[in-house]
Amino acid sequence: MSAFRPKYITFDCYGTLTNFQMAEAARSIYGVTLEAPRMTEFIRNFAAYRLDEILGDWKPYDEVIHNAVERTCRKTGVTFRPEDARAIYERVPTWGPHPDVPAGLAKVAREIPLVILSNAMDAQIPSNVAKLGAPFHAVYTAQQAGAYKPRLRAFEYMFDRLGCGPEDVMHCSSSFRYDLMSAHDLGIRHKVWVNRGHEPANPYYGYVEIRDISGLPGIVGL
Repeated sequence: MSAFRPKYITFDCYGTLTNFQMAEAARSIYGVTLEAPRMTEFIRNFAAYRLDEILGDWKPYDEVIHNAVERTCRKTGVTFRPEDARAIYERVPTWGPHPDVPAGLAKVAREIPLVILSNAMDAQIPSNVAKLGAPFHAVYTAQQAGAYKPRLRAFEYMFDRLGCGPEDVMHCSSSFRYDLMSAHDLGIRHKVWVNRGHEPANPYYGYVEIRDISGLPGIVGL
């Protein structure tokens, strides 16, 4: 795989590049009243409901968060307040990159165009991308695609816009459930798993594992 020089390196943004702090946002609001075991349960349920909310037809991401928080509160026995869900959503544009990201991306960007495919809305993501410290050839959102990952439609939209196919890209993500399983199903042979500790390894899906983005240049011979 080290000999492969892709036309594009495509990335998941939140979690892979941007430090995804949804659990911390939820904890800051509900951790005041929930003891540690129930807070852990809340965070686990919140993640599950966010995934469930994006598997159907596209809806705005603030609605995804609103619905996921409401369903989590109901399941956990917590009073739901719409303003709490809104406060969690409004934190998203403030998040910055993992510390390893800017230098690793900048080194690769000098040689290979970088592309983001993100479960975001158009108005939400620019401030996150601006903090990544490297130029991007393109940033595609779920809003543009009319679908969230892991739906294949999101990836197909990216291929259509780039004018390329699965054989031309290397896809980089910290998530199997949102990215790498779908990439596998679409025939993206060159995949990179950034092991941020979100999910366990799953070798079936065929990837190169790196600890953080500082390991990416070496994969493409830079």
